[in-house]
Amino acid sequence: MSGRFFLDTNIFAYTFDGHAPAKAKMAARLIRQAADSGEGIVSYQVVQEFFNVAFRRFAQPMSMAEAEQYLITVFRPLLAVHSSPALYVEALRIAGKHRLAWYDSLIVAAALEGGCDRLYSEDFQHGRDIEGLRIENPFV
Repeated sequence: MSGRFFLDTNIFAYTFDGHAPAKAKMAARLIRQAADSGEGIVSYQVVQEFFNVAFRRFAQPMSMAEAEQYLITVFRPLLAVHSSPALYVEALRIAGKHRLAWYDSLIVAAALEGGCDRLYSEDFQHGRDIEGLRIENPFV
């Protein structure tokens, strides 16, 4: 096992959820662990999805200045997987083989490309293994 892990978008979104303090605390712990250990990564898809949520769905939408600061301090150190034709081809293969939705297959493909052995997300079945990638819902 590499020790590398991938954080899905919902982990970041929960740190701003005042209605779910236990989830917010767990999410913040995972993000700190990712940054401190250097073993946690994200893809550009996660950044794009997060800002879409932050601008449109947060009770208090994130300002552009706050978004820029969050990008620099939180996401930049974790960004490891860029979008590419190879990533899309792999995501298509994964989607077909494992019957995943397109955006979920992109997350899995990015985690695998990044050399991760764990994917933290609540959007997948907890405990599922996809090609050596263990899915863990940190909120269960």
